[in-house]
Amino acid sequence: MSSDIDNGNAERYDAAIEHLPLEDYGLHDLDARSEEELRLALQNVTSALRTRIRVQEELDRIMTRINAGFTLDEILDNLYDDFHELIPYNRIGVALLEDDGQLVRARWTRSDRPTRLDENYAALMAGSSLEQIIETGQPRILNDLEAYLREKLHSKSTRLMVAEGMRSSLTCPLIAGGEPIGFLFFSSVMTYGYERVHINLFQQIAAQLSSVIEKGRLTTTLTEQKTAIERQNSELQQLNELKNTFLGMVAHDLRSPLGVIEMAADMLVDTSVNLSAEEQHAILATIVEQSRHMLNLIESLLDVTLIESGKLELLPQSIPLKRFLSKILDHHARLAAPKGSEIRLEAALDETHTVNADPLRLRQVLDNLLSNAVKYSPARSTIWLFVERQPGIWCFRVQDEGPGIQPDERERLFRAFERLSARPTGGERSTGLGLAIARRVVEAHGGEIGVDSEPGHGATFWFTLPDMNT
Repeated sequence: MSSDIDNGNAERYDAAIEHLPLEDYGLHDLDARSEEELRLALQNVTSALRTRIRVQEELDRIMTRINAGFTLDEILDNLYDDFHELIPYNRIGVALLEDDGQLVRARWTRSDRPTRLDENYAALMAGSSLEQIIETGQPRILNDLEAYLREKLHSKSTRLMVAEGMRSSLTCPLIAGGEPIGFLFFSSVMTYGYERVHINLFQQIAAQLSSVIEKGRLTTTLTEQKTAIERQNSELQQLNELKNTFLGMVAHDLRSPLGVIEMAADMLVDTSVNLSAEEQHAILATIVEQSRHMLNLIESLLDVTLIESGKLELLPQSIPLKRFLSKILDHHARLAAPKGSEIRLEAALDETHTVNADPLRLRQVLDNLLSNAVKYSPARSTIWLFVERQPGIWCFRVQDEGPGIQPDERERLFRAFERLSARPTGGERSTGLGLAIARRVVEAHGGEIGVDSEPGHGATFWFTLPDMNT
């Protein structure tokens, strides 16, 4: 960078000379000066002018680079990278005013040391030392933060800064368009790191820098809003596609049992058909079976709707596992009997073992996994339920003897309405919603759910629940 005042800087020389305090350089009474004194005085003026022009050029260069930033983070990163030559610092932070100036919140921080006072730290302006800086519009120097902290023991922000290793600070108000918008904090690990000259340097670019930061803040806000709108539009599009898929599948899954019910009912009301009592009973049993399937589907749909809308309400309580699981296994043993299958429990449980969960929802998860295990396993299979207490969790595993899960189908396994290549071995029906509901119920309890499987060797579905008793 050139510092010559006779090469392209004539205009700056004229502008600067008008504002130079000539009396500081001994030029207020030239008639009384000797030629040597005049020569020395002019040398002082020239040196001071060169320094001022050099600083101004550096400020212009820095502001040009800072202003090239688009978002607030880009602008402040440029500020941190370029300002070292003018103001000493190990850390720069920016805090912006919110709620009509009632709250100040840390928005950006960059330091060559580990930070403790990070983004989103917030404090009320009323009664704070920052309030006076806004009122006066003047920067503040604290050249011994440890001494300041001894006087202001309640100052959490100062305590955090000292913990970071900072020992002095220069706090500058940011005012854009006549309105305060926040603060710029320079901090140094050296005591007495700041002088009046640093305030003067900041004030030369204060208005421009404040405007650039405000521009970056607005740009960042607009960018975030645009991103949020695009994300919402994408989610709405996905929901619309899901709705269309949902309606199509619901129509398909309800049409089949309704058709069976209609046909069965027609046979019952057709007086020309002479049905025996046994035939009438079989037809009524078919109507009941199909009605139950539709009811199960509708209840599952309502569960999915409830969960997806974020309105799933859990009513957790302490559940004695031994009794709870015994009832569930007795129920599923009866359902598995027609296929000649059996369900076994392996768990070292006594009356003291409990889990904190919503009993209806936990049963819903186990019912789904156990019924699927029976449904997809061949006749005369053995289904195992393993329950094990592990550090911090209860782990439940349902092991079947079915065809297993193909690797490319695992990602779709817990999605609503997904139909995989495996088919129930006894012609049983499936809504395609059970595992999707199970996943959301388990996650709502703070647990995880998954599957371990090798094609042709069955599958083990597992889920965990937090152990509140550890």
